[in-house]
Amino acid sequence: MDGVGLARAHGVANLAGGLWPLLHLRSFEMVFGPKTDRWLVKTVAGLLIVNGITQLATSSSADSMRQARRLGVGTAAVLAAVDMIYVSAGQISKMYLVDAAVEVAWIMAWYQADVPAPTATGNS
Repeated sequence: MDGVGLARAHGVANLAGGLWPLLHLRSFEMVFGPKTDRWLVKTVAGLLIVNGITQLATSSSADSMRQARRLGVGTAAVLAAVDMIYVSAGQISKMYLVDAAVEVAWIMAWYQADVPAPTATGNS
C-alpha cells in the first residue's frame, strides 16, 4: 500500500478509536473494562482524534508521507507498549492485548508501505 493510503486508513482507525469512548463510553467499557479515570480515557480519545485527523490530511508529498509514518509508528508503538505493560501488570483488561496486536500490525504496515526515503539534503 502506498503511504497516503495507509495514512488515511490508519487515520480512520485512530479517529474511530478516539470517537468511540466519547460517543458511547458504556459500550467501550463493556469491551475494555470499567474505567475509574474517565478523564484519562477522554484525554487519550482526544489525542487519537487529533492524530487521526492529521493522518487523514496526508498529501502525496514525500515530506507529508514521512511525517504521517512518524506519527503512525509513534502512536502505535506507545499504545502497544502501554497495552502490554499494563495487561502484564494486571491493571487493565486482557482485551488490550488485541489492541496491542492491532498496533503492532500498523507498525509493520508502515514499514512495508511505499514511503519515499529522505533526500540527500537531510530533510526528513
